[in-house]
Amino acid sequence: MSSGKRCTVVYATRERQFLWEVELGAAASIADALAAARRAAAAAPASGAGVQADAGTGAIAGASDGAIPWDSAPVGIFGELRERSDVYADGDRIELYRPLRRDPRERRRERVQRERRTGRAGPR
Repeated sequence: MSSGKRCTVVYATRERQFLWEVELGAAASIADALAAARRAAAAAPASGAGVQADAGTGAIAGASDGAIPWDSAPVGIFGELRERSDVYADGDRIELYRPLRRDPRERRRERVQRERRTGRAGPR
């Protein structure tokens, strides 16, 4: 039994998702987990480990292309925003968030108004 704790660091784009399993000491913060995942991502092209596949094709995707905003993206655990200095629990899923292109609520409002104008109800 180890004295550390494990977590999964994740980042997703429209085309692919990246996942890194990291294990650190009991007092490790989210920032520590991100640093460990970043090191794993840098090593992934050489080892092929830690990076998940393209969502559509299943092809292994490298994460060292600078596409991951390690230092600037908001972070959270299981969908809740957190500070990088927060300590995570064993088994947590630490997520790097990217900005949405458009607010989904605003898109829905526009769609409903468009349907009302045309008199056509959309699928439910």
